[in-house]
Amino acid sequence: MWENKTQSVPQRIVSLTQPHIRPIVRGKAGKPIEFGAKLSVSCVDNYVFLDKISLENFNESCHLKEQVEKYKKTFGYYSESVHVDKIYRTRENRNWCKERGIRISGPKLGRPPKNVSEEEKKQAHSDECFRNAIEGKFGQAKRKFSLNLVITKLPETSITSIAITFLVVNLSKLLRQFLSLFLSLFTNNKTGELIKPPFINFDYTLNNFYVLKLIDLSENSWSKVA
Repeated sequence: MWENKTQSVPQRIVSLTQPHIRPIVRGKAGKPIEFGAKLSVSCVDNYVFLDKISLENFNESCHLKEQVEKYKKTFGYYSESVHVDKIYRTRENRNWCKERGIRISGPKLGRPPKNVSEEEKKQAHSDECFRNAIEGKFGQAKRKFSLNLVITKLPETSITSIAITFLVVNLSKLLRQFLSLFLSLFTNNKTGELIKPPFINFDYTLNNFYVLKLIDLSENSWSKVA
């Protein structure tokens, strides 16, 4: 700044221990600026997929198509609907989803209608509750798995640390499902009075394992269990 007689520099250091950290303007109430990596994630059946991570700011809406296509590649089909924040609801993304028969959550573009049916209100409420699952995952990762306490000094290790955090989040979910499946098998084999207790949904758990490609229901051993 002294040599160039300027009042600012293109890359300001905001952390001496983590010089790669950049300020990201978010515009949130109480937190107009955040520091750290920016993530783009998706949530399927309470499992989190880390689709994009960067130490620089980026526009999340530009990656919706890539995320949806990644879903199709993983599961073999497009989802019936996608539940997204306001920034994703661009005209381009809406048209792209419509061409593929995907319903995108949120109100339509343009002036809000004067009269909204009860069915539309229920759908909007349901969509918002569904979308809140991803916020819960972020809260869980910060509260239980120290996502908000990444203190690694290199950009590569910071990204790795964040990725491992979401891996542990998924493993904790998987562990609960395995426990549920084990208890279901145990009660099925040991007593007729405790078969499929109300707090364990055996069919749902088994189907989740199949959908997420953790087991193959076509095998004889699983067919006998089911």
